[in-house]
Amino acid sequence: ALLRAWHEQAKSRDIWKKLRLVVVHSTEVYVPMDINQSPFNVGLPIELHPFTEEQVYSLARLHGLRGEIEDFAPLMAMVGGHPYLVRLALYHLARQDIALEEFLQTAPTEAGFYSDHLRRHLWNLQQNPELAAAMWQVASTNKAVRLESEIAFKLHSMGLVHLQGNEVTPRCNLYQQYFRDRLASE
Repeated sequence: ALLRAWHEQAKSRDIWKKLRLVVVHSTEVYVPMDINQSPFNVGLPIELHPFTEEQVYSLARLHGLRGEIEDFAPLMAMVGGHPYLVRLALYHLARQDIALEEFLQTAPTEAGFYSDHLRRHLWNLQQNPELAAAMWQVASTNKAVRLESEIAFKLHSMGLVHLQGNEVTPRCNLYQQYFRDRLASE
């Protein structure tokens, strides 16, 4: 409410027109709230795009990992360049906690290094059965799925799907595999 008030004040009072704030937030907060009354719907949204293969390779080199760009293709195939997921994988690979093959094999399971991240998303989906059902629908097919606009928006805001026109696909293979398995019993 305070940020909204300052924003409104800046429209009419000169002193407030000089105030500039940078507010960074996750769009996951949109899921439980009425997006039309959100304090975050003012300003310029900037979406963090997936890393490219070259960026992942460069980051791997910065972590002290050796190999060619092709060696990281399986990681890209699993996480699709998702910045957090790439960073977590490279951290554990650089610490030599696990080999890439084993990391990828356990990634979509409760035993993998992504388990906390995946369970948090699963819990959020389970709090909204309509979202859980939609995510299962998306994860259980290899085709783009047309969802109700608000549902597609919320799943996209959670970072779980890509928008392709009016249809959605899972953001990455990790999410497709995990949610196809975990939501099947819901």
